[in-house]
Amino acid sequence: MTIAFWIIASITAFAFLGAGIMKLVRPVPALKAAGMGWVEDFSPANVKLIALAEAIGALGLILPPLTGIAMILSPIAGICLTVVMAGAVVVHLRRKESPGVAIVLTVLPLVTAILGFVVLA
Repeated sequence: MTIAFWIIASITAFAFLGAGIMKLVRPVPALKAAGMGWVEDFSPANVKLIALAEAIGALGLILPPLTGIAMILSPIAGICLTVVMAGAVVVHLRRKESPGVAIVLTVLPLVTAILGFVVLA
């Protein structure tokens, strides 16, 4: 189970850290031009806040068990990322866009959280 946790947590953290940093460093018009039409529905500050939540959540998945400090924060970060992505699914459905990627990125942190509660608790 520990190996499964590290594999899923690493994949999830890599995906969210990459997405978060990309949204943090690129301006909102560039994100829109890259196919992220959902940014039209949010202020630039909210887009950056979502990006920051994704990046911090990614670090929260990996750093606590890696350092052995406050390991319960890892599955909590997984739950928080799941909530963020559940909101993304809703946004994509409201915009009549395909929510496929958002659904996958909702399941990954949820599985990480479940494995984290089992392995780290």
